[in-house]
Amino acid sequence: MRRSGPSRGLSIGYRIGYRLRLIGLTVFGPAQLGEGNDPKARLERERAARVAQATGEPPSRGD
Repeated sequence: MRRSGPSRGLSIGYRIGYRLRLIGLTVFGPAQLGEGNDPKARLERERAARVAQATGEPPSRGD
């Protein structure tokens, strides 16, 4: 059975930690930064890479 939801192979602990870090960065993070310096964008790239690794897909380059 293949998962198609937002978790897609990620553990519940990782998903909870990701949401807490995302909320923390949203509330307490820097005001505005460029794409290369933005911690929220970095967090989303790390999650995309982890999802790709969990599902066996090659990671996207984000171009």
